[in-house]
Amino acid sequence: MTDDLHLRETPVSRTELLKGHFLHVVRDTVRLPSGHEATREYVLHPGAVMVIGLLDDGSVVMERQFRHPMQAVMIEFPAGKLDAGEASLACAQRELIEETGYRAREWAFAGRLAPTIAYSDEIIDIWFARGLSLGERQLDEEEFLDVFTADPAQLTQWCRNGEVIDCKTLVGSMWLNNVLSGAWTLDWSGTMPADAAR
Repeated sequence: MTDDLHLRETPVSRTELLKGHFLHVVRDTVRLPSGHEATREYVLHPGAVMVIGLLDDGSVVMERQFRHPMQAVMIEFPAGKLDAGEASLACAQRELIEETGYRAREWAFAGRLAPTIAYSDEIIDIWFARGLSLGERQLDEEEFLDVFTADPAQLTQWCRNGEVIDCKTLVGSMWLNNVLSGAWTLDWSGTMPADAAR
């Protein structure tokens, strides 16, 4: 194993900059490997999930949603943040139903994504779902989004030509293509790795 001591920063103190309804921003003072001190400002995040829903016809469940920071409607896989004390799989199941109306018969944990490592500790768990049945959505009153289905090849093209720029969806498309090609396998037994049960 590589010795990382020459790279590691040691926390010295923390100042809270903002604690809003969604964002929690802090400034840490750290001791650098050189012995000098520096500050690091970043967002604390409870974690999130993304769901790649596979339909029987080979298409996947997608969303179109206006994202205020981008001032644009974005194409994304269904996703959402963990509630306090909520397990990753439970969050994935809840978000899929709430945002799309779909329930899944089988689930598989794929992996993890850290989308913004320079300024947030957010980690997104990637889940696959299949055996989908459509019911009624349960959107929050402040949530507006369109649900649609897309062919994986079309999604890949959107990623290639810049219609999809959402980080988690780009990574999800990579996972999807590797799973569909057989290069990467999933465990559909429903068991969740211990480190995914946050």
